[in-house]
Amino acid sequence: MKSFFAKIYAAILTRKLQKQQLHAVQIQNQILLDLLIKAKETQFGKAHNFENIKSYEAYQRAVPVRDYEDFQVPYMQDLIAGKSDVLWPGKPIYFCKTSGTTSGVKYIPITKDSMQHHIDAAKMALLCYIQETGKADFLKGKLIFLQGSPLLEQKSGIATGRLSGIVAHHVPAYLQKNRLPSFDTNCIEDWESKLDAIVEETIDQNMTLISGIPPWVQMYFDKLIERSNTQKIKDIFKNFSLFVYGGVNFEPYRAKIEQSIGKKIDTIETYPASEGFIAFQDSQTADGLLLNINAGIFFEFIPVENYFDENPKRLTLAEIALNQNYAIVLTTNAGLWSYSIGDTIKFVSKAPYRIKVTGRIKHFISAFGEHVIGEEVEYALMTAAKEIGLAISEFTVAPQVNPIDSGLPYHEWFIETAENIPNLSAFEQRVDELLQEKNVYYKDLIQGKVLRRLRINILPKGTFVNYMKKEGKLGGQNKVPRLSNDRKIADQLIV
Repeated sequence: MKSFFAKIYAAILTRKLQKQQLHAVQIQNQILLDLLIKAKETQFGKAHNFENIKSYEAYQRAVPVRDYEDFQVPYMQDLIAGKSDVLWPGKPIYFCKTSGTTSGVKYIPITKDSMQHHIDAAKMALLCYIQETGKADFLKGKLIFLQGSPLLEQKSGIATGRLSGIVAHHVPAYLQKNRLPSFDTNCIEDWESKLDAIVEETIDQNMTLISGIPPWVQMYFDKLIERSNTQKIKDIFKNFSLFVYGGVNFEPYRAKIEQSIGKKIDTIETYPASEGFIAFQDSQTADGLLLNINAGIFFEFIPVENYFDENPKRLTLAEIALNQNYAIVLTTNAGLWSYSIGDTIKFVSKAPYRIKVTGRIKHFISAFGEHVIGEEVEYALMTAAKEIGLAISEFTVAPQVNPIDSGLPYHEWFIETAENIPNLSAFEQRVDELLQEKNVYYKDLIQGKVLRRLRINILPKGTFVNYMKKEGKLGGQNKVPRLSNDRKIADQLIV
């Protein structure tokens, strides 16, 4: 019955979605005006004269692009202190806790108006899949969502936690009976213990849909195979047919995940962020993710080459070009106004508007969602080096997703120095501690035993010069990237 009615429901809502896409620009323009009207009496609205803004051009002149640090004083400070009507009418219903850069932990507001769009977008991704493929049998089995703990702390009376933990409280009623793991298991903080409990709860179940960040799902598969003495996931879950993922680039994990499953299955990619659900895969055949144009978010796009200009060029949906890299900027019904989330995207289609995530505006590592940035690794390494009087010539960092020893993954550091480090293990420990201080996501992954402590390779003098020479980038303004989210550089350094 659930499968039958899901097909009818999917047909109705996907037709509505397709009609909306025909009027995407008009919808976006109306969203901006609606947001301005609703927020005109807020602290931010009054300070930026929302009452007199009647066009995008006027909005652009009144509201500059900001990141979290720019919002901190006074707006985020007042919001976190519990004040009402700061960025959006009333108070947020949640703070989504994320890792900051210079600001440390960030608290992104989620309002009653914005929360529903997080849920609706995830639902639409599944309904688009059902409508296009006619496949709804996955609803007959068990569905697992590998996510953070749903236990939320309080900050000024507002429930606060990770996005996945917040969303766990809003799984639709029609999926609750099918949903795994149990609430108690989901609340286990230690990742290895939690994973063991999830395996015990699911190994004998009819799992049909599995969802999560790819590396976490791979660890789940490894545990299942170890526990069952079975070679492939398809032999454990014979009806497993759909994998839903997001959060990090899937490509580094694709081959191993497909090898672990033992058969080809359909996949759905999603692009959720703390600031809003930005896009989702609506087709198994079309390229890219459908931009969520009618979800209380007004989008702006800054050409990457102009991002660091004093007054960067800002484009609306009507002005974008295909296959150009843009930094994505959001104005939302959670009270974020021309807010730069740091991601870069490109459009692969205008009819409808589909995008691909191309990376971050700065170099980073986020193989497990940790979003470690250059400033953080530089601080950790240089502080530790200064403490022991060590001079560093050059360094770079990359994720090690598939360690040779089959242990937990880690960040692998490559450091060139002419000096000896008397106790490399102690030095690694100190760098790791400093990095955890700077990045709350990384700390959570270490403490949850998703990652192990970083490892450092000491390279001989001239290694980086030889690498840059080989790449034809020696001299000039060329620099060795401090961070990579793949192992293209790392694998050449250890040859």
